[in-house]
Amino acid sequence: MKIFIGPAGVPISSKGKSTKDGIETVSKLGLNAFEVEFVRGVVMSNGTAKEIGAIAKSLGIKLSVHAPYYINLNSADKAKLEASKKRVLDSLERGHHMGAEVVAVHASYYGDDTPEKTYEDTKEACVDILEKAAKSGWDGVKLGLETMGKKSQFGSLEELARLSKEIKIIPYIDWAHIFVRNNGTIDYSGIFSQLEKLKIKKIHSHFENVKKNGKGEFVDVHIPIDHHPPFEPLAKEILKRKIDITLISESPLLEKDALKMKGILENLGCKFN
Repeated sequence: MKIFIGPAGVPISSKGKSTKDGIETVSKLGLNAFEVEFVRGVVMSNGTAKEIGAIAKSLGIKLSVHAPYYINLNSADKAKLEASKKRVLDSLERGHHMGAEVVAVHASYYGDDTPEKTYEDTKEACVDILEKAAKSGWDGVKLGLETMGKKSQFGSLEELARLSKEIKIIPYIDWAHIFVRNNGTIDYSGIFSQLEKLKIKKIHSHFENVKKNGKGEFVDVHIPIDHHPPFEPLAKEILKRKIDITLISESPLLEKDALKMKGILENLGCKFN
C-alpha cells in the first residue's frame, strides 16, 4: 500500500509562486504529491516540464496534471471539438516530459444529446486522442476522465467504468463530485468495489468538501474538509483495503487540508516514509 497526498497547485504558504517553488514547498511540508494546474491553459514549455519533472523526481514527489477546464469532447462545433482535443494532447505532452502519472480531464457535456450519444461521441474523441498520443510517444501518461458532480456533465462513475473497459482511460475519482451527483450520499466501499473490477493498479483522486445551496442541496462549490463528504471513513476504507492511491487536495486551503488528510491517516495507523 502506497499513499500519496498533496495539493492541486502551488501551496498557499509557498513564498515563490512558480510550479518549481510549489513542488519544493510540498516536499518541505512532508507531502509527496503535486498536481500541476493547466486549468486556464497550457502555457508551459516542454523544457520547463522536463526541469519540473527532474526536481519532483529528486524530491520523491509524484506528479499529476489537470487539463484546462475549456474542454468539451461532445461539442457539435467541430472547431471547439478539435480545440478541446488539442488541449488534452498538450496536457499529455507536458505530462510526458515531466514524468506525470496521469492527466485529469473534465471530458464533456450532454448538451441536447442523450447520455448514450454523449458517451459514444466522447469515446470517439478519446480514441483519437489516445492514438495521437501513442504515435508521439506520450502514452506512458494515463488519460483520466474525472467523475463529475453536475448532472449536465458526462462523468458518472458508471459511465467512466464502462468506458475504461472499452478504451485505455481510467476514472479519475473526485470523491466530492460523486457525493454531489448522488444527492449528498457516498458509499466509499461500494466505489472501491466497482474500481476493483477494473483492475486499476493505483487510484488517482481529488478530495475536497462541498457546500449547500439555498435549497439545502449539495452543489459543486469547494470548501475546506471539515464538512461533507467526510474524509475519515474514506481513510479507514483505504487502509482496510490496502489501496495504492493519490489524494489531491482541491480544498481552498490546499496544503493545509492535504496535511489534515495525512494526519487523519497517521492517526489511524498509516506510516509515511
